[in-house]
Amino acid sequence: MALVSKDIPLAEITLRKYEKPYPSDNKRDIIRKLCLSVGLLQPGDSRDVIVDVMQLLLESKKEISSEEIVSGVINLRKNAKLPMQGIAPSNIRRQIKRLRDIYIAEKSGNNYRISENENLAVIFEEKIEKFYLQSIVSRVKEYCTAVNERR
Repeated sequence: MALVSKDIPLAEITLRKYEKPYPSDNKRDIIRKLCLSVGLLQPGDSRDVIVDVMQLLLESKKEISSEEIVSGVINLRKNAKLPMQGIAPSNIRRQIKRLRDIYIAEKSGNNYRISENENLAVIFEEKIEKFYLQSIVSRVKEYCTAVNERR
């Protein structure tokens, strides 16, 4: 039987459009919509610990360790009376990696922070829109051209 290779993407991103944020929306809801918008969270997903991880990184005035993120997530979820789902250290580290994979967070030594302590809009424009998304769109166009050449 022949070995079939798996088609593993080199990069991927999901983008969704939601209604504009309202001034009355609380911070967690806005961060949640951002996570939904960039594919870090799926619609209807009850496991939303990524929202808490991102909130901690955004609110931190300094670089923070994964242990500090774990304890911070637990505190945020307790204070908001949210279920304690997804708070295992291994899951928190996985969520941090997801933020790093799309260039929102970065590691500095053994600590984490928002990339270059930059504004999220700037990070999205420079690292996701201009770099990450552009490389994906460019490759899709190459496949479109290849398909047209073989018609």
